[in-house]
Amino acid sequence: MSTVAGSRLGAWPRPEGDVEFRLWAPAADHVELILDGQPVPMVQEGAGVFSTSAAAPSGTPYRFRIDGEAQVPDPAARWQPHNVEGASAVLPCDGYQWRCTEWQGRPWNEMVIYEVHVGCSGGYEGLRAQLPALAAMGITALELMPVAQFPGRRNWGYDGVFPYAPAEAYGHPDGLKALVDDAHAHGLAVVLDVVYNHFGPQGNLLSQYAPAFFHRGADTPWGDAIDFAQPQVQQFFIDNALMWLHEYRFDGLRLDAVHTIAPQTFLVTLLDAVRESIEPGRHVHLMLENERNQVHWLEAGYQAQWNDDYHNALHVLLSGETHGYYADYAGEGRAAALLARSLAEGFAWQGETNAAGQARGEPSASLPTACFINFAQNHDQVGNRALGERLAELVGAERAQLATSLTLLVPMVPLVFMGEPWQTRRPFLFFTDYTAPLDEQVREGRREEFAAFPAFDDPHSRERIPDPNDPETFAASVVTLPQADDASAQQALAMFETCLALRREHLQPVLMHARSLGSQVLGEQAVQAGWQLPAGQWWLAFNAGEATIRHHLPAGQVLLGGADTPTLAPGELRVHWVQA
Repeated sequence: MSTVAGSRLGAWPRPEGDVEFRLWAPAADHVELILDGQPVPMVQEGAGVFSTSAAAPSGTPYRFRIDGEAQVPDPAARWQPHNVEGASAVLPCDGYQWRCTEWQGRPWNEMVIYEVHVGCSGGYEGLRAQLPALAAMGITALELMPVAQFPGRRNWGYDGVFPYAPAEAYGHPDGLKALVDDAHAHGLAVVLDVVYNHFGPQGNLLSQYAPAFFHRGADTPWGDAIDFAQPQVQQFFIDNALMWLHEYRFDGLRLDAVHTIAPQTFLVTLLDAVRESIEPGRHVHLMLENERNQVHWLEAGYQAQWNDDYHNALHVLLSGETHGYYADYAGEGRAAALLARSLAEGFAWQGETNAAGQARGEPSASLPTACFINFAQNHDQVGNRALGERLAELVGAERAQLATSLTLLVPMVPLVFMGEPWQTRRPFLFFTDYTAPLDEQVREGRREEFAAFPAFDDPHSRERIPDPNDPETFAASVVTLPQADDASAQQALAMFETCLALRREHLQPVLMHARSLGSQVLGEQAVQAGWQLPAGQWWLAFNAGEATIRHHLPAGQVLLGGADTPTLAPGELRVHWVQA
């Protein structure tokens, strides 16, 4: 699994029966392994790496003692059962017996992604219980928000400090393997969101003995930047990626905010390492979140990118909101025009200068449509709101359903957020579980973040913003499957399944061959677009406005929408199939 055999950091069982422990501590003179309370000398291999081997059954607690003083947990621990400040624990590689051993993954054209927070779904076991229902809806892939061990019992996952250790709050590491295994048995691929651009603010002790891990003076929005110029740092994250793909059998990784990774050549190194490790015939997908809309990474071999442009333009068109990052999509007719461009060419921003005076993006019209992951909602776009409102809460169930249906029926790869198939109105709030004084700092920082928004421009109004550290903030965000007697949820779910049935029949088999036929703005809140497919043309038009408008769809078989008329009613989505 490692790019350099026998050089993985952390605690890895060896075929001989003992466990090999390895730590990169370039600022230390000597390091000891404290194994179940007993010191074991470690040998300096060179380049700041210390190692030793010892007998250690599963669950044995261990730490490293730096220069005879501070004892620290293992930053590459694969099991961290005692929270971020406690001891690490030895985990065998073969403790879980896989059942779905013939699984080779799903090809990219079949992906319908359901982004889900494991903690808000009842942990590994709770999400396992939802798998039959999710598969029956037509979902073909889960995307788990980050599961790396974080401080406390509640967190989005983007504050992880042990990238190798599945969060103990959700269950034992073997519980995560069982979740992946069961998902495969139900025909679901499983993708993991990984954070390689920063560590969380509590529990990360790397700077004490490996300050070279960070690039001093280069900041990210979350603190000191990680220095990917260091070979050991590169290997730390490459081996992490390979662990998830091979030991846990994930079908892909979504890399968070790669625009904050420097130097960017690491993305090439990671891509090559993953490619070399995957056996022929297995489907493994690497996806990016990249604020810069850099097309060259998709041309280089990354499967696809989250398309924020599609979401932001659609959200402004539906809601009329113009604050924060929606400002670049605001103005008369602008949201519709940018959405139309996104449908026809992928990115809406392809090198133009935004309101902040920054040039953003690269030309994307030449890319296949499958290089773009479209969504009407996701964890960021809901959870980064002060009150965590879902789209159905903001614009009503009908318009929210319109947005979801549109996302499912364009020939890009769709992603829906947990609860979206049945248009839940439960919020998804920002939640943490920090100790003092960080808990208060996060609460006040969160409220100050929204001070520039008109709805929260005075201290009294900002008190309405939920405290991230209050357990009730997390509890309010928990999502369960819809009840059979919830008529509204069942109606939304029926529409969701109808759209996916159309997608499976007409789009999925030929998704990699779709070619844009252009798009057109029909009104302030209405757009149409078309694509050439091998056997014909796929056209759609939608109207989120309050008045009936005319469309310009070519005549064809009406697969969705009202009667075959030249007009679109308010809230209507029309799909035409034109046979070749």
